[in-house]
Amino acid sequence: MTQPVKYYINELLRIALPIIMGNLGFILIGAGDVLIAGRHSTNTLAAISIATAITNCIQTFGIGILVSISPLLSNYRGEHKQTKRYFYPTLRFAFLTSCIVMLAILGVIPLIDFLHYDPVLVPMIKQYMLITAFATFGGYLHAAVKEFLQSFEIVIFPNLLTFIAVFLNIFLNIILVFGFGPIPSLGVVGLAWASFIVRYFMGIALLVYSFRIMRLNNYTDFNYYKQLVKIGLPVSAAILVEFVAFNFVAVVMGRVAGVYAAAQNLICTLTTVSFMIPLALSSAMAVKVGFANGAKNYADLKQYAKLGTMMSIGFMICSAIIFVSFPRALAGLFTKDPGLIAICVPVLYLLAGFQIFDGLQVSLSGVCKGIKKTNIVLVASFIAYWLISIPLGYNLAFKYNMGLRGFWIGLIASAIALCVMMLFMLKRYFSQINKQL
Repeated sequence: MTQPVKYYINELLRIALPIIMGNLGFILIGAGDVLIAGRHSTNTLAAISIATAITNCIQTFGIGILVSISPLLSNYRGEHKQTKRYFYPTLRFAFLTSCIVMLAILGVIPLIDFLHYDPVLVPMIKQYMLITAFATFGGYLHAAVKEFLQSFEIVIFPNLLTFIAVFLNIFLNIILVFGFGPIPSLGVVGLAWASFIVRYFMGIALLVYSFRIMRLNNYTDFNYYKQLVKIGLPVSAAILVEFVAFNFVAVVMGRVAGVYAAAQNLICTLTTVSFMIPLALSSAMAVKVGFANGAKNYADLKQYAKLGTMMSIGFMICSAIIFVSFPRALAGLFTKDPGLIAICVPVLYLLAGFQIFDGLQVSLSGVCKGIKKTNIVLVASFIAYWLISIPLGYNLAFKYNMGLRGFWIGLIASAIALCVMMLFMLKRYFSQINKQL
């Protein structure tokens, strides 16, 4: 028997609202880096744009696996399993994953010399990536513990902590990038060290918080690791496919001129800020759908999936209107360079259309995580981004001289294709559910 619609909306918002605050905080940390880098110099912004485009692609692979923690443990809770005992296995998994990712970043750094970037940018890119590599464990510790707590619907403190970190990051950026008193101006290196300190601060603070509120005993369960990989690997690969597609644009256009990489970073920062709302709703849907799936409560499962998706699309329509109405003002928040703004504005008009389909696809992805059908997300993402978006965007950008706009037309096409494929696959799943109701 289903509850009133208001009940499901309130349950989703109870989890999603703190996550929205945390997600916005996380993105504002990145936005703070872009803001400070842009104020320092266009070269600084271009360097971190290229460096983060590369390191994010590598780090996102591990983060994607860690994202499977909350839906998996939510399923366990729905099945009435003892879930707290998976805390130490979660920490061990995060540590091992971070070590692999750190070595991967260190291995890529020597290759920067052969990618034909502006010689002025190369040393800055390499310095930023080196420090970022050793910051990986702090970021992964925070992500893993946050996902663990989220599976218990403990979301207020973890996300409040992320929001607090925004101000710490801006403070450290200003001090380390521009210098203050005896502290010299460190430029790109200052941005990297600020991110290093903030990531470890968030990870350690969340670890201490977990010890304070829970009685946690050591435990080992290798099947848990297998389940994390089984569910998380397709999610991770799907996120990587998407992330590489977006950052491929920055890397390729950055070889044409650093200003294009800076423009792509600026545009992605803006769209990611609005994307955090549907992403938070998607995380809430993964938890609630996962619990309902574990308890075999398919009536609730359908309601959470339907209403969460409608809420995401509604928000993204509002976001699209803002992008269309104030493109120059939004770009001007991050830079005063008229050339950079001129590149960004036409793309922001295209971005408005992309927003709506992006909100739909992330909602459908949250449902897939909750029901542990993550292979759907991987297959659809690979087809959408690498068989449609990149070939189409590359041709439009260079063959038809559309530049950055061409790549974004390709990304719009991929978002539409992704939604169509996941809707078709989920329709088959819900048809099977209807037979059991």
